[in-house]
Amino acid sequence: MAIFDIFSKRQKRIRGDVPDVYSYDRIPAPLRMQIVHILRDLLGNERDYDDPFSGTGRIYYRIERILCREYGVDRLPVTYGDMHRARKIDDIFEFLCREQNVEKILDVVQVCFSVAMDLVRERGSSDPVRCAIDELNRRFVEHGVGYCFSNRQIVRIDSEFVHAEVVKPALRILVQSRYAGAQEEFLRAHKHYRDGNGKEAINECSKAFESTMKSICNQRGWRYDEKAGASKLIGICFDNGLVPAYWRSHFDALRSLRSTLASGAPTARNRLSGHGQGEIPTSVPTHIVGYVLHMTAAAIVFLAEAEASGDK
Repeated sequence: MAIFDIFSKRQKRIRGDVPDVYSYDRIPAPLRMQIVHILRDLLGNERDYDDPFSGTGRIYYRIERILCREYGVDRLPVTYGDMHRARKIDDIFEFLCREQNVEKILDVVQVCFSVAMDLVRERGSSDPVRCAIDELNRRFVEHGVGYCFSNRQIVRIDSEFVHAEVVKPALRILVQSRYAGAQEEFLRAHKHYRDGNGKEAINECSKAFESTMKSICNQRGWRYDEKAGASKLIGICFDNGLVPAYWRSHFDALRSLRSTLASGAPTARNRLSGHGQGEIPTSVPTHIVGYVLHMTAAAIVFLAEAEASGDK
């Protein structure tokens, strides 16, 4: 089902009431209920509940049996009331909505979507599963929860190391007044990412990357064309010794750094979002957008720290 950009969501974005970084230790109640809605649409909701050997009942019976076997219990724990529900779906969704352990909540999500993928072979169409997985991953992003379903598993979309060593330093650097333009664009990229606007997010990443280099050029007094793109700006920075020649030649990994930077966010922008999409609308997978965001953050940190080290 399509995700609607309802009024309250737009107002939250306007007020800035959206997470700046990802959370890994809580699954908000609204997100849990949205997952329930996705699963009901995907696996069924009304028919054959009471028969564990046919139709929808068989699906939920299988999910419940997998979870119970892995947890080493006969039935899912009843900590939310004085009796088990009559139907497996009720036990599963009650567990999903009220369990406090984040890892167990994600267990349920992974098992449900893995079972759904198995059903593809029986039903012959993978479109409903793909749409459901896409919505699930977009809901995770929308709530600032740092997980996604990929390759039949729940995985962290990025590690704590990436946040600690790349994203947060980039945000700290961009707080400086000299990088005000780049900061605005980088934050817009994150907002677009949370809202599921992949192409817009990549465009803003490329703008933030270029703005960072223009700010460095301004700080250093290096002349450049205001219309210059990323490749020319990188050339100006390197040709003016932003990274000393002896340092670049000493490390093999840095010999191709210029081409690596030039082929990062700008290339992603040009190939995925920077040109007309033609007759058929295109979309950018969430994991690619996330990769471009992290790549942009790493490039910003590298260039800004190179500029700062020159001052010393």
